[in-house]
Amino acid sequence: MKKFIKLISTTVPLPIENIDTDQIIPARFLKATTREGFGENLFCDWRYDANHETKSGFVLNDPMYSGKIMVAGKNFGCGSSREHAAWALQDYGFDVVISSFFADIFKGNALNNGLLPVQVSDKFLNRIFTNINQNPDTEIEINLENQTVTLLENGEVEDFEINAYKKACLINGIDDIDFILRNKNLIEEYEESRKA
Repeated sequence: MKKFIKLISTTVPLPIENIDTDQIIPARFLKATTREGFGENLFCDWRYDANHETKSGFVLNDPMYSGKIMVAGKNFGCGSSREHAAWALQDYGFDVVISSFFADIFKGNALNNGLLPVQVSDKFLNRIFTNINQNPDTEIEINLENQTVTLLENGEVEDFEINAYKKACLINGIDDIDFILRNKNLIEEYEESRKA
């Protein structure tokens, strides 16, 4: 995984609540076993019509919005437990998703794959949406070390929570397997000390 310490980016707003994993990446695209290529079908049924022509009015088809941060409505990633949802968001180019609530399984899948889910209060989420509506070029800073989200236009800041282990993994650019391998000697020493 790539290291994540701090990100400053414009955003893509999706102020819809209860976005489930089948909307993020429809089940018919889950046949692949590698992570590549899922971004092309991110929100496929919302982005494209039956002839695979882009639909006007959907935010990913609007050149006014771009960036590495998606700002989504409450209860993002609900539904089935597919890891492909995190893969699709990353493959499209997102490093962060901001919402006021994430489904637990999606949150775990995101963190395991290097996609940072940032949970903020409903009030702060609405403030972000308001700023983006007023200025599509609104920049947000995500500081993982300090666990803060900052609206750079006016300096408004809110803290966010993250599991300390997952935070360390993201900052160091390692996944669970990398972590175990880095501690192989300690594990072996412990196992050796436990022999009867």
